[in-house]
Amino acid sequence: IVLLLLKSTWKFIFKSATMPSKKTLFWVLCVEFLVALGAAVLTIVSMPHFDIVTNVMILNSVSILSAVFQVVAECLAKERKRLIMLPVCSILLIVTGYMLFAISYLVFESSLEINISIGLAIVGTICVSVNWWENYSTLFAVSFLEDISRDIAQSRNVVCIISSLMRILVTSAVVGAYVPLSGREWKSVKLIFETVVVSLVAIQMTSSALCRWFVVVACKMHALRRSFVLPMYLASITVLAVFLFPTAVRLPKSNQTSTFFETFQPKSSDEWLYLMLTDAIRTLNTRDIMVHKKTGGLACLGCSALSWWLGLMLSTVYIWYLKIHRIERTQDLFVRRMYEGAFLEQSMLLNTRFEIRKRIKEKKVFLCATMWHETYDEMMKIIISMFRLDKYRPKTKEQRDVAFEFHIYFDDAFKDVDNGRHANEYAEILVDVIKEDPCIFKQKAALPRQKIINTPYGGRLEYTLPKGNLMMVHLKDKTLIRHKKRWSQIMYLYYILGWRLNRQYFEEFEAGKELDSLKERLKVSGLTLDFITSFFSRKNTISTRENTYILALDGDTDFQPSAVMLLIDRLKLYPEVGAACGRIHPTGTGPMVWYQKFEYAVGHWLQKTAEHVFGCVLCSPGCFSLFRGAALMDDNVMKRYTTKASEASHYVQYDQGEDRWLCTLLLQQGWRVEYNAASDAYTNAPQDFKEFYNQRRRWGPSTMANTIDLLGSGGLTSQRNSSISKLYILYQIISMAASILGPATICLMISALTLAIVPPTVYLILCFKLKSDTQIKIAAIMSVLYAFLMAGTILSIIGDLVKQNTFLTPSGLFLIGMVVLYIITAALHPQEFSLVIYGLLYFLCIPSGYLLLVIYSIVNMNNVTWGTRETGSQAKTTAVDTIKKKVMNATCCKCPCVESEDLSEKILPAETITQTEKPHIPLETQSSSLVLIKVSVTSINNIIIFWVDLLNLTTIKTNICLIQKCFNSAFLNHMLQDEIDFWRELQKKYLEPLKENKEQQEKVADDLRELRNKVTFAFFFCNALWLVATFFLQAIGDLVSIKIPKIYPNGTYDPTEVFSLDPIALMFLLSFTVLLLMQFVAMLYHRIYTLIHFVAYADTEIKSYRKQSHQSHQVSQWITHKMMTF
Repeated sequence: IVLLLLKSTWKFIFKSATMPSKKTLFWVLCVEFLVALGAAVLTIVSMPHFDIVTNVMILNSVSILSAVFQVVAECLAKERKRLIMLPVCSILLIVTGYMLFAISYLVFESSLEINISIGLAIVGTICVSVNWWENYSTLFAVSFLEDISRDIAQSRNVVCIISSLMRILVTSAVVGAYVPLSGREWKSVKLIFETVVVSLVAIQMTSSALCRWFVVVACKMHALRRSFVLPMYLASITVLAVFLFPTAVRLPKSNQTSTFFETFQPKSSDEWLYLMLTDAIRTLNTRDIMVHKKTGGLACLGCSALSWWLGLMLSTVYIWYLKIHRIERTQDLFVRRMYEGAFLEQSMLLNTRFEIRKRIKEKKVFLCATMWHETYDEMMKIIISMFRLDKYRPKTKEQRDVAFEFHIYFDDAFKDVDNGRHANEYAEILVDVIKEDPCIFKQKAALPRQKIINTPYGGRLEYTLPKGNLMMVHLKDKTLIRHKKRWSQIMYLYYILGWRLNRQYFEEFEAGKELDSLKERLKVSGLTLDFITSFFSRKNTISTRENTYILALDGDTDFQPSAVMLLIDRLKLYPEVGAACGRIHPTGTGPMVWYQKFEYAVGHWLQKTAEHVFGCVLCSPGCFSLFRGAALMDDNVMKRYTTKASEASHYVQYDQGEDRWLCTLLLQQGWRVEYNAASDAYTNAPQDFKEFYNQRRRWGPSTMANTIDLLGSGGLTSQRNSSISKLYILYQIISMAASILGPATICLMISALTLAIVPPTVYLILCFKLKSDTQIKIAAIMSVLYAFLMAGTILSIIGDLVKQNTFLTPSGLFLIGMVVLYIITAALHPQEFSLVIYGLLYFLCIPSGYLLLVIYSIVNMNNVTWGTRETGSQAKTTAVDTIKKKVMNATCCKCPCVESEDLSEKILPAETITQTEKPHIPLETQSSSLVLIKVSVTSINNIIIFWVDLLNLTTIKTNICLIQKCFNSAFLNHMLQDEIDFWRELQKKYLEPLKENKEQQEKVADDLRELRNKVTFAFFFCNALWLVATFFLQAIGDLVSIKIPKIYPNGTYDPTEVFSLDPIALMFLLSFTVLLLMQFVAMLYHRIYTLIHFVAYADTEIKSYRKQSHQSHQVSQWITHKMMTF
């Protein structure tokens, strides 16, 4: 009760403070009064008069009303789903237990006090059993109870506070009334309370809280039966065994008087344990039925205990057959937050929901990758990942938990040639990669079936993957549609969430289906008829969108199917989660990649876990993040995401960090963004210094702009978003302040005044005067010099520790604490522990990453170009071409229609391609470059497809086969007119190519420079102020410095030697230490729940997949056997 009160009060203050209605408040007060009164009377008044067997087993009788409710629910149900005899038998057994219990006392050792206690015990257990009414309230179809339950769910924090206070008041009142009425003295009660009750309460609170937590963990890990139900059933039997086993122990003569504790004072915990054990056993051994061996009384005692135990089992046997999902939400597992400390195992069983929520519908996941100038190897990673997922979840007619569809949006996929716009070399590479992937997975695999479609935005390739899932490659022509990543995201968001999900309603409406029937279906799904005429209405949360997810990917992301499934779990079970991201691993070689590996590791280990635990993740990276369709279509999310940058700040916030801005919109709208550490994805990181600096030049200012935007609306966001509290806003403010003052802090850490100020100041001035490339070259040189200086600083700290003969100095504790914390953190991530090797490089490069890079980013804020992949490198090397040819020749040339060059030529009908236009490709030019061929097809009235340029052509041995496929299928595919109209309307409204306006561009450039100047002044003024204040306090010296005594490792200290620390430095050290410790604690919490999720996944998904694979293998063997027999 006390723990629940503290937890609910915390949530009430910093999270939800919804108040219940008066009707709900009155109902809660009445129910809690009955429950508290019953529990207090039973445990305080009645149970001291009974033996240990009765006291342990009578607690099981609190399930009586739950059994009654189950019977009533089954009688009222239209269709019976369970055996009604089980709860009926439970009622009969519990009532029988009451009768035998009464007989064992009334017949064999009756007295007025015993008789009253028996009546109070029975009434008390019935009152306590009212506690779990909410578990069955929705089964009775009573609107009053349904309204109460709904209101309680919405105002759970306030209800729990009221419940806890009522329990405390009633329990206190019962104790206050019982002590004088029973003739006891407060002095003896006080002695018992001080010596026994306090320690027992502490033990009970700790053990019960741990028990409940382990129960929740067991359920989330899909160990419901073996780790929850079975132990709870055996708990009562185990307690009895513990107490009754040492019956041969010699007992004290008497402990029944109130003066016993005054005459006997145990001196150790062992004596206290012995006293409690013997006292509990005496309650049984001193009974008349035990002393005189009365068989009838002993039979009644044993049968009553057995009846109550069986009654509890039968009333909760439904839990054994509950079907729960992995990492099921606690509120979906248990009705109430509260558990009864005196009835722990009974309350855990009875509090388990009688009906877990309805079966989760099939989820549709659209994987959407954005591409631009990716290389062959990078494209190969994302395509292989998609083929893996296709194999992991084949498209079948059976209802599955999740279905996948793959989309690739290729920016700037066309180039100018003499005959018009044609696919460029990057589009060629992508087609080559798609054609090769089936060969990599399995020999003799059929090539993906391909459709080629002209579209208003350029072109589209549609593939049916080997396991039946669909892949679409959208080739964007920047002369027809707006390019760059954010506009590609808008393109697939509106296409998938606007057109694809609601196409069925358009088709039925146009087919003349009855409006009444269509209205009913639209009403059920959450749509309105206004949606028929508007593609972009998002006022209602639609069930289809709730079950539709979009996995945002970059063109070089590499991932496993398990990573996707772990993210799906978060969105599937937690409806308030709008997005979830995984652990991003940078790949590549070289010092820059090594630095980023440790930087990414620390950011995910500590920062992202802290954001997840304390509030919400602020940025879900676009290279691997899963979004809920309903969240994206919410008010002020997707609509606002289409906003074209018109002000200088928009270019920084909207276009330089589109992923973070999208997450900011989700958070402000009330959605939660989460992080799953077990969901691993790999993406290429910048490998050279220039590319790294240009990437961070985009990320730095956009991160600051979005964080300031979120903090600026912190009050409103904390009201709308239940996961973001005011304390979390304060945490982000402190983190932002630390980021802003980072450059000055680095200067103070590594050098004296002159050396600290002059180099950064000079570099700042040079950044205003020189070109970007020159700035980066200077930063590279200064980074090397600062690395040496940083190494000297670390060595000087170590040398000072040796000189002082102690490590208990401010700098020593800080350095050692940092190293130990990172090593422990890495050890808790065993698969990534090797990354600590790069930690030394990371520490040496701190001045480059947190001083020079910050200066470069702020001064170049007016540069809003992308910075990376601006010019395409060589598409493929000769070595790659050679390897690819070998792979194709070794595996892919098993196509039945391709046996030899001559045979393949014979397959083509003469009328398909005119002889004058038949292409001639010499054997020595077997490359994947696209050949411009105008094809005249008589069967389709000489339709000419210009943009495709026969994308199928990969090698000479597969060209002819693929050309035939192209003529037989691809040329006959046309986009539906409705979809053409959709794309044209979308282009007109949001995605028209931006027109170049020199005056507007000059104005934007001037505004960006002005914004840059303002931000630079404010940013570096704060750092200068921090530097001046610190040096001023150091100059004053002893007058304001804080004296810290010198402490040696053995615990002694020298009062004559002290360390001086100025207040600002001490404040910084303490603040930074507190932030690190908070992040470390959050990391520990997050690791535990990540382990729970992973174990649950391994126990369910992997076993299911293996079982399915085994069944498929058996079916294949059976078919093969039958064919051989035939």
